[in-house]
Amino acid sequence: MALRDITLGQYFPGTSLIHRLDPRAKLLFSLLYIVALFTAKSPLSYLVTFVVLALGILISRLRLSVFLKGLKPIMIIVILTAIMNLFFTRGGDTLWSFGFLHITENGVSMAVYMMLRIIMLLLMTLLLTYTTSPLMLTDGLDRLLSPLKHFKVPVHDFTMIMSIALRFIPTLIQETDKIMSAQKARGADFESGNLIQRAKALVPILIPLFISAFRRAEELSVAMDCRCFHDGQNRTRLRQLKFTANDAILLMFAVLLCVAIILMRRFGI
Repeated sequence: MALRDITLGQYFPGTSLIHRLDPRAKLLFSLLYIVALFTAKSPLSYLVTFVVLALGILISRLRLSVFLKGLKPIMIIVILTAIMNLFFTRGGDTLWSFGFLHITENGVSMAVYMMLRIIMLLLMTLLLTYTTSPLMLTDGLDRLLSPLKHFKVPVHDFTMIMSIALRFIPTLIQETDKIMSAQKARGADFESGNLIQRAKALVPILIPLFISAFRRAEELSVAMDCRCFHDGQNRTRLRQLKFTANDAILLMFAVLLCVAIILMRRFGI
């Protein structure tokens, strides 16, 4: 997988209904969707959450290949999680056993459900970041967490850190790709050898990458100081966030989704 294929943290401008929604509504919907996803237990409840996610991706008007690229970096984690649940979950009839390894009916169902849960969780996160710019995400999160300011919680600092982190993920990926290309032109080999040799081969990449990251952080801090940047008190914003009827409908739908999933779990549907 090429580094340029990693789309984590990127924003794709658009005019779809999801792009035009208030970031606060999208953040709250994502949170309620995650609650519903982790509450789901039966195949029907997982099907409902999957249909909701598929509708969101369809309405966003983004290519499915973009979301599939976003899944690639974590597929190894998804597979390892499924394997752990497959072999170490007890319950039900034993389908296969060898020594201390056992595959049971509960293990198979848990592995499948865990894979679906992680994949849908990541897809919802990608849908949020793909359709919302880092600046709008920061403003929305800052508004949602603003009550915590009364308890001396540095909300604006937290949201600013999150915004900068999201903004520089694509930049660092591009920088890593450039460094790897430069090292390959000098004869570096990152693909052959055993695991230890490959790890040692990454040293010529990590050192320049860390130096570049610290240099960018220093430049950013100097630029913020030169512009007299301060915390979020009495700050004005170019774009004012306003809830619309579509945002209210989205939140009502999210609440209904959570209630439906909880009832399905409660009555074993």
